[in-house]
Amino acid sequence: MKYKGPWSTEQIEDFLRANRIPVRLACNGASGHPVLVSLWFIALDDKLWCATPRTARVASILARDPRCAFEVSVEKPPYCGVRGPALATLHDDRGEEILHLLIDRYLGNATSRLARFLLARVESETAIAIEPQTLVSWDYEERMADAV
Repeated sequence: MKYKGPWSTEQIEDFLRANRIPVRLACNGASGHPVLVSLWFIALDDKLWCATPRTARVASILARDPRCAFEVSVEKPPYCGVRGPALATLHDDRGEEILHLLIDRYLGNATSRLARFLLARVESETAIAIEPQTLVSWDYEERMADAV
């Protein structure tokens, strides 16, 4: 994997672990137009893992064409984040496992109404493994210091 930008590999990993924000995933729609989705993710084994129902449009798009791009970035100044081109693979056998990890990461436990809703359909989940080809970091903290 290639790395570009101001952050070290360790800084990128720390950022992806620390920030509980969705990944924006761009994939190639059948019409030729890009499709953009936001998904919960967890960074494991040099991949970003997501979960979605097997019947979700994003799953069928990625099954047809695994080329994609992703971005994980903060919404408030000073802006920073990680993005890059990637390849995605679907893993039906890990859907339940990844969904549980995502619920723990984003909700803290499985007791909320949303968690119960997601777990009620766990048998239909597939995991998406996003394998970055290049990780590009950016950090505008210094540039925006007097603007924040």
